[in-house]
Amino acid sequence: MAEVSPNTNEELVTGLLSKTEGRGPGAIVRAALEQWGGDVAIAFSGAEDVLLIELAHQTGLKFRVFALDTGRLHPQTYRFFHTVEQKYQLRIEYCFPDAPSVEALVRKKGLFSFLEDGHQECCQIRKVDPLRRYLTQVRAWITGQRRDQSVTRQKLATFELDRAHLTPSGEPLVKVNPLADETADYVWASIEGFQVPFNPLHLEGMRSIGCEPCTRPILPHQHERDGRWWWERAIDKECGLHKA
Repeated sequence: MAEVSPNTNEELVTGLLSKTEGRGPGAIVRAALEQWGGDVAIAFSGAEDVLLIELAHQTGLKFRVFALDTGRLHPQTYRFFHTVEQKYQLRIEYCFPDAPSVEALVRKKGLFSFLEDGHQECCQIRKVDPLRRYLTQVRAWITGQRRDQSVTRQKLATFELDRAHLTPSGEPLVKVNPLADETADYVWASIEGFQVPFNPLHLEGMRSIGCEPCTRPILPHQHERDGRWWWERAIDKECGLHKA
């Protein structure tokens, strides 16, 4: 168990940014695990996240992993989760949406309402609310976000305050983004170099993978996020998990 620091999370963020300045993603993951121990967890869904699991595994420290099971993921994604559990000998902490809320939405609007009125309502029920419930168990979380993924992530820092999620005392959680400075090329070179498993859907042209109805392959010249919610504007291509 990591030592509990008397510092506020704002002071911790400042100190960790200074401590890891110029260091690579592996050092950032280690710093987070050393600081919070069992009170920090890796959010797992795609290629970036499984690379973070590999980096956490390399530290030799204990770590937690969680995933949001929306109920509408691809079959390949579920098998990918199982592959990762087997390789790293861990149990992913799955988070599920509130069944009555899903039932009410589908009965009222059908299974594909997001194609008509935007994905935010569905994502709120299937992803954002389960994430909020899970994050009440931790003091920090680790994500695979990168600045070059989206126009909405340009100000991403490796350590930052997550003002959308608060501790029981009302303090913002800390969000750790070890890959913030990296590119997709870095991620895939690392996956190949470390022989990290990845979702086979990537081989079908899907670079950013979410729920099955909201993900499609992209062309070689397209941005990786163009295959997510393709019917919406680029500035709207967030599900609400990473609100400022």
